[in-house]
Amino acid sequence: MNANDFRRIALRLEGAEEGSHHGQADFRVGGKIFATLAAEKQGYGNLMLTPEQQAAFVEELPGVFLPIHGGWGRNGATHVRLAVVSEDVLEGALRTAWKLRMEKNAAPAKKGNERRKRTRQNKSRHKQR
Repeated sequence: MNANDFRRIALRLEGAEEGSHHGQADFRVGGKIFATLAAEKQGYGNLMLTPEQQAAFVEELPGVFLPIHGGWGRNGATHVRLAVVSEDVLEGALRTAWKLRMEKNAAPAKKGNERRKRTRQNKSRHKQR
């Protein structure tokens, strides 16, 4: 696999768009990054995972996945070695990062809906008094 394969697979995911972050290709859904090619020159694609997801990928395929150095890596940012990853594994990993981002994108809307519902309930209670 190479950067073009990474790009092709990432862009097949529903709603995925290519953007740029600090001059490097990134892949977003709902305007938020789920993967990048920021370390393309070093032979890596990057995935935005949870620390738990990262640990599972690294444990299962340590020759393919490794945490990004520093705080980003401790928060789940994960390198994938493009030269050795299979298409199926890369697709699954990108889908995992994409799905996580979709879930995070949906969470604020859900919280906002709950907040509006509570506000309406409180207003209703005050009117009844």
